[in-house]
Amino acid sequence: MAGNHAKRTPLYALHVSMGAKLVPFGGYEMPVHYPGGIVAEHKAVREAVGVFDISHMGEFEVTGPDRNAFVQRVTCNDVGALKPGQAQYSALLTEQGTFVDDCVVYRFTDKLMIVVNAANIAKDWEHVVARKPGANVRLRDISDETGLLAVQGPGAEALLAPLTPVGIALLPYYHFTQGKVAGLECFISRTGYTGEDGFELYCRAGDLEKLWYAIAGPGRAEPCGLGARDTLRLEAAYPLYGNDIDDTVTPYEAGLGWIVKLDKGADFVGLSALKQQKLAGVKRRLAGFRVLEPRVVARPGHDVYLDGRKVDAVRSGTVTPTANCALGLAYLPVEQARPGTRIEIDVRGKRAAAETVKLPFVPHRTRRATPAP
Repeated sequence: MAGNHAKRTPLYALHVSMGAKLVPFGGYEMPVHYPGGIVAEHKAVREAVGVFDISHMGEFEVTGPDRNAFVQRVTCNDVGALKPGQAQYSALLTEQGTFVDDCVVYRFTDKLMIVVNAANIAKDWEHVVARKPGANVRLRDISDETGLLAVQGPGAEALLAPLTPVGIALLPYYHFTQGKVAGLECFISRTGYTGEDGFELYCRAGDLEKLWYAIAGPGRAEPCGLGARDTLRLEAAYPLYGNDIDDTVTPYEAGLGWIVKLDKGADFVGLSALKQQKLAGVKRRLAGFRVLEPRVVARPGHDVYLDGRKVDAVRSGTVTPTANCALGLAYLPVEQARPGTRIEIDVRGKRAAAETVKLPFVPHRTRRATPAP
């Protein structure tokens, strides 16, 4: 077991039986790839359909008369703009306006659900519970009882449609519905973290294995691990907490200002600091770059130089299969964060030339796309 306290998703034994390489991630033992490898899994999602076990993610349920007002105060986007059946990318923030975590908020008729990153479940739960006094709400951490699969790629809809009576073809991006998939109660969300069309299927943890077998396998969805999830999300320029965003970074700096609703009428955590930052203007912004030298890869932690001066370290960086080049993300002064700026990356003591480029690295192909994480 990787680490004394690593948790396992309900599909752990199945991953082992499939020959997955398991690594510790977010407090869980998770498959980084299966025997076919990361490149094959990445290409399956870009060209056909892949399935990810992402049951390590955290889910908090909020019920009670004050549920909407409460979530308005603990997240920065506008929950009031959501109708039941809609989801929203958002964030939990510190008083300084920096990230506690990024999250997705789901609005049901009688409750809200906040989905958070696995590594941050305990911290996020504490952050949310600390803001409960005075609010008539009931909070439940339902992470352990919830299973979650991501079915992603241009073939996702065609794969799932025969498995459910729900008309998923009519489901717009960032909307969800409830119904059966392969005879199992789920709620079906047209969301994802790959830049492709696809769905996330939430079910009871005990039903997860049956759901997996209905979706994964030859002629269906290619099983995919965290390695492909990372290369796919980087090409789509979706931020990863702990790399590209953290408690030193605000949404404005991360290029996520669109999730901040200063005028939504709720005094949310971080509001005052973000008002000040918007007024003063940001000094840095997250930028994408590609390395110009062959066979040189910028990795997280490599120092980034602008005009001979260190300005940041690489936040995310690797060679990705679709872009087929070494690329990455780093924070640069605002004026230099636009495409076309020459920078240098210190790779094992040698400085390699790189150039900022427009994001995303690979165009999004989400269905009826609206701004997304």
